[in-house]
Amino acid sequence: MKPAALNRWFARGWLSAGYAFLYLPIIALVVFSFNDSPLPNVWRGFTLKWYAALPEDREMLQGLWLSLRVAFFTACGSVVLGTLAAFSLVKYRRFTGRTLFSGMVNAPLVMPEVVVGLSLLLMLVSIQRATQEAFGWGFPERGMLTIWLGHLLVGLAYATVVIQARLQDLNPQLEEAAMDLGARPWQVFTLVTLPMITQSMLSAWLLTFTISLDDVVLSAFLSGPGATTMPLVIFSRARLGLNPSVNAVATIIVAIVAIGVVAASYVIARNERRRAQELAAAGRA
Repeated sequence: MKPAALNRWFARGWLSAGYAFLYLPIIALVVFSFNDSPLPNVWRGFTLKWYAALPEDREMLQGLWLSLRVAFFTACGSVVLGTLAAFSLVKYRRFTGRTLFSGMVNAPLVMPEVVVGLSLLLMLVSIQRATQEAFGWGFPERGMLTIWLGHLLVGLAYATVVIQARLQDLNPQLEEAAMDLGARPWQVFTLVTLPMITQSMLSAWLLTFTISLDDVVLSAFLSGPGATTMPLVIFSRARLGLNPSVNAVATIIVAIVAIGVVAASYVIARNERRRAQELAAAGRA
């Protein structure tokens, strides 16, 4: 066999092994969600009873609903704040405290979540104690709001990195041309810059939504009575032994995420083709 062919087969083998390592556990989880046996590793036949039993599992459904709400608001808040932070870092090269600001934005990317969760917990407890002494009632109570604040802190860092990379690749002459034609800075941002970074904002939204949806560490520190996310419910049940109902919930989540990723990929690809056609038409003109 020629060296080129050998290298090609070797590369394909490593790629296939990597995909198998990543996706075989997910496939096994989906398959065993239809297992009739209560034991997660013993196949006894096909059934849908674990899906039928989900409406009766109020703890899991409440955790799933809370996780979806927190993930949605985290993704929206992260995209808004991440866009503003990325725009400031890219468009304003010099301002007082820029290095500190950039370091603080990127710090959650390299800081262990245990440290972030513990520090947020201590800060929120101090604020709650101060409001209790000043007003007679403590705020904020640990629950959805505190979980959202912790997830927003981490999501902001990821969204900033994704959107900042796109902003750095933009052609500044497009914005300069808009200003030469009389557009104000806000009009330049909304009519020129924003449409060109929409795809990166969508990617950042999906990324931060996924990160928030499966977060365990921050949620464990910042959750309170009556506010338990789905990952915490699964984690607590794993100590006593999982049953296939958890596989059913995970399969539904995988399906939702897969549909979202496919839909987002289709939208991004369609926008890219349309932008390429517009650029080609402009070049011919």
